[in-house]
Amino acid sequence: MDIHCCRATLRQTCLFNTNILFSKILIIKPKTLFTPSSLSSHSHSHLQTHHLQLSHNNNPTKHTTLLVETLHENERLGVLIQKLSNKASSPLQLLRDDGDWNKQHFWAVIRFLKDASRSSEILPVFHLWKDMDKSRINEFNYAKIIGLLSQEDLAEESVLALEGMKTHGLKPSLEIYNLVIHCFARKGEFDRALYFLNELKANNLIADTETYDGLIQSYGKYKMYDELDECVKKMESDGCLPDHITYNLLIQEFSRGGLLKRMERVFQTVLSKKMGLQSSTLVVMLEAYANFGIIEKMENAYRRVLNSKTSLKDDLIRKLAEVYIENYKFSRLADMGLNLASVTSRTDLVWCLRLLSHACLLSRKGLDSIVKEMEAKNVPWNATVANTILLAYLKMKDFTRLRILLLELSTRHVKPDIVTVGILFDANRIGFNGTMALNTWRRTGFLDEAVEMNTDPLVLSAFGKGNFLQSCEEMYSSLEPEARKKKIWTYQNLIDLVFNNRGGPN
Repeated sequence: MDIHCCRATLRQTCLFNTNILFSKILIIKPKTLFTPSSLSSHSHSHLQTHHLQLSHNNNPTKHTTLLVETLHENERLGVLIQKLSNKASSPLQLLRDDGDWNKQHFWAVIRFLKDASRSSEILPVFHLWKDMDKSRINEFNYAKIIGLLSQEDLAEESVLALEGMKTHGLKPSLEIYNLVIHCFARKGEFDRALYFLNELKANNLIADTETYDGLIQSYGKYKMYDELDECVKKMESDGCLPDHITYNLLIQEFSRGGLLKRMERVFQTVLSKKMGLQSSTLVVMLEAYANFGIIEKMENAYRRVLNSKTSLKDDLIRKLAEVYIENYKFSRLADMGLNLASVTSRTDLVWCLRLLSHACLLSRKGLDSIVKEMEAKNVPWNATVANTILLAYLKMKDFTRLRILLLELSTRHVKPDIVTVGILFDANRIGFNGTMALNTWRRTGFLDEAVEMNTDPLVLSAFGKGNFLQSCEEMYSSLEPEARKKKIWTYQNLIDLVFNNRGGPN
């Protein structure tokens, strides 16, 4: 999810974030020794006593002692962690050998086991440690352990800890039950999840929206949309009304599943109830419309995302651009590029979109204007920029500009790639003489280098792969797997493969 998280994830993160869980420092605000109003009520002896106490607290010797003790404590902890670093080590045996650990050492060990992917060892260590001091048998410690185990999707271990609580007469809270329920749901074990939902109710606890939100999210993950609907009905029948987080989750899960009608129904409910839409919800709606190529609704969703100032990932931007290309709305690419430029520093994609807009429209004037703007801003060229312009010239059969630009690549510090090579040979098929460029590549040793593809996929989406690239793929795919792997393929290898086999470009 983007800026806003669903309640279940946010709550769990806040309660059991390991950095907070194991490194929490309590800062105690010092009490005022005496105030002006109480000063008169203190006898001279009292003031002397306070003075002696202050002197004692400020005693450098005492501070030095505390510092030394802290250093020794850290040293002991370092030795303990070093012993645990041995994969053959047993934290249980180390605990027995040491006789006991204070809580700082214990939670440090637990954090180490989690980070070292040894979470299955956490519960036995906890059981031994708490039995060494009965005061450690409390809901707080159990909640932290169950939170850790559930984060690691150790559902059975979470249940064992839950049963241990009850054995000691502790009553599990709603939050603890939610952890166990969500853990089973994430693993797709919904029968077990619902069992503990019923147990929760049997213990006179009332399931809240967080309880159901975790189930909804997991039903969506496993594409169990009928069960998801039943979950919502059960939620409402239990008197737990969905809130804005629940509705946002529903929209997201229906969007990811491509259930646009259900998604739109919930969306209208959110609007009618004047609830907030999370930025992540807007993004998944936008992606759903893009996946189906519903351009009008996609554009409406895109405007909402822009208004929310939400940043989009490059893959989604390319997906939107492909929809525009498929629908011949090339001018929209330039608009997207300008919108993107206002909220991000991803300049390569910005210039790609803006150049593609004019290239697809076969506008020499438009291409020239973008090139001049790039030069004014000292924007370096790359393979995407060069190949976009070359493909436009090829489409226009402007061989003069095509030849000039091919020869200018080195002065513009642009290294050709397989798309550039394909452009040259495709141009040769329709009357272009690319001998000069080809000889330059051969002389500089470029053709003997390993093949690279450095052009943005959007360029090929707009112009297609061309005859040469298609022939390369067909010939390469026809080879035996061993033949494909036995060498590093160079540009000259691919050229020879295409022209030495029937069906290659003429």
